[in-house]
Amino acid sequence: MEKRFLRRQMVGTVVSEKMDKTVIVLVERLVKHKLYQKYVRRRSKFAAHDENNVSRVGDKVLITQSRPLSKTKRWRVSKIVEKAV
Repeated sequence: MEKRFLRRQMVGTVVSEKMDKTVIVLVERLVKHKLYQKYVRRRSKFAAHDENNVSRVGDKVLITQSRPLSKTKRWRVSKIVEKAV
């Protein structure tokens, strides 16, 4: 029987493209506060591999988890969901 591994995917916004073949993606999520039951916005930044340097600041991208590519890179840019205006 073949074992399938589902990789995590997230949608975020590119906030930095200063490095070669690497972009920083900001992912926002809503988390419910345990005591006050109010939704709180949480942010995380991920370094993602962008092989062809096609992503620009402001683009909304889909990132997929991958093997470690460097000290901080564990994600790849799968596709650009929406281009920046």
